[in-house]
Amino acid sequence: MGLFGIGRKKEEVKEGCCCCRSAGESKAYVAEEGCCACGGNGCHIKVLGAGCKSCHEQYENVKKAVAEMNLDAEIEYITDMEKVMGYGVMSMPAIVVNEQVVSMGKVLKVSQVAELLKKSGC
Repeated sequence: MGLFGIGRKKEEVKEGCCCCRSAGESKAYVAEEGCCACGGNGCHIKVLGAGCKSCHEQYENVKKAVAEMNLDAEIEYITDMEKVMGYGVMSMPAIVVNEQVVSMGKVLKVSQVAELLKKSGC
């Protein structure tokens, strides 16, 4: 899997695509047909953190939950504090699913992450 998830290379990412929009963008986009591997229906998950042990643990738990659920998802681990603050998150780790903050301030277990992803429509 590439840096941008689902095997895409950086140069293949299209501006404004539902899969490729930049961090902090809240507008919902519709992917162009054939734009990305998910076809616009993928789940986009971001773990926001400071790079500490708890934040890294949350990132690993998210990856495990996605694997266990066999989801076609893009997962990012964001430690750039400017981007983190763009989500209005004040306590970390935080989880963002499809540009909506769904958890912050605690490390969720794999099963808890899976439940959140189901509730978020992934």
